[in-house]
Amino acid sequence: MIKRLKSSRPAALRSQHDSEVRNTVEHMLQDIETRGAAAVRDYSERLDRWSPPSFRLAPDAIQRCIDSLPARTLDDIRYAQAQIRRFAQVQLMSLRDVEIETMPGVVLGHRNIPVNAVGCYVPGGKYPMVASAHMSVLTAKVAGVKRVVAATPPFQGQPEAATIAAMALAGADEIYVLGGVQALAMMAFGTEELAPVDMLVGPGNAYVAEAKRQLFGRVGIDLLAGPTETLVICDDSVDAELVAVDLLGQAEHGPTSPAVCITTSRPLAEALPAAIEQVLARLDTAPVARVAWEDYGEIILCDTDDEMLAEAERVCSEHVQVMTRDPDWFLARMTNYGALFLGHRTNVAYGDKVIGTNHTLPTRGAGRYTGGLWVGKFIKTHTYQRVLTDAASVEVGEYCSRLCEIEHFSGHKEQADIRVRRLKQA
Repeated sequence: MIKRLKSSRPAALRSQHDSEVRNTVEHMLQDIETRGAAAVRDYSERLDRWSPPSFRLAPDAIQRCIDSLPARTLDDIRYAQAQIRRFAQVQLMSLRDVEIETMPGVVLGHRNIPVNAVGCYVPGGKYPMVASAHMSVLTAKVAGVKRVVAATPPFQGQPEAATIAAMALAGADEIYVLGGVQALAMMAFGTEELAPVDMLVGPGNAYVAEAKRQLFGRVGIDLLAGPTETLVICDDSVDAELVAVDLLGQAEHGPTSPAVCITTSRPLAEALPAAIEQVLARLDTAPVARVAWEDYGEIILCDTDDEMLAEAERVCSEHVQVMTRDPDWFLARMTNYGALFLGHRTNVAYGDKVIGTNHTLPTRGAGRYTGGLWVGKFIKTHTYQRVLTDAASVEVGEYCSRLCEIEHFSGHKEQADIRVRRLKQA
């Protein structure tokens, strides 16, 4: 039997905030599309108190950011990017162009073509999200994107050096110090300073996510990312302190970040609240993580692994950490999640920062129908067809003509019929 020892706030309480965000973003996008660069600058001044002569960083300014960092920091960035690049290259190798003669004289195929221009947003309002530069800029470059534009907000009144360095080392072609909705709008609409892009990617706050939602269609997007979510599936093979650390390690992202524990161990479930308090006492981010845990934390006690699986599939969390005696049992059976972290030796922070998989992942149940960001998101698969013989065109044409007649599309039918008439006579 499934028992909820701690529940989160009802979803209905979140809807009012979502409506306010939607209306604010709609107004901002309309204003920026109408007034262009002037509106972008107005919002940057008002929201970030940031209005440099140019939002684009010049090469010498980028180099100053790189030079200002300790050698160890640069080495760490390069190490992380090497892991991410290696896995992205392996993923890219799994995509291939195809061509096949499906019947005598008819050749079908597809080509994988990178998007031409991508805008990568790297958040940084509360914390500099250096890793997001690797995940978006670097992955786009591995995919073959010709022009990668990167934007990040100022941090404490200036460009955030580590983020700028990560963008540059990842291969960004243009770097802008600009935050929030105004950055996404400038990349999507274009201004005198920036040519528009074809696609927007990267995480952000609720306003950034809503801006991507409203801009989708005008540009492509990777996915709609809500607050960070984490789920820990565990049994009595681990202890409450480790589970508490892994829950709070993601709850610190923001006060609305869900953190859920599903376990078959009653002693662990009952010990978890005290362990949460002990871990909070040693975290600098405790004020944020505490609110997230109190409002959005859950403890769910199950009798069996099958019950834990059913609950995990229902929750469909962005991050799922499996710390059981047989984590591969869940790997073989789970279908609804963003990314899996299997066994006590790994954790979500490894995936977020350095291990090599991408940390831009589906939230709010989107793992039911999409995976996270990867090289394939930057690649369009386009089909083509070629008919090599008159006989093949006549055969396909006769079938096509009759099928068009069923649908009463006379123009379509004539496209087939004219070829049948001419090629039968040839």
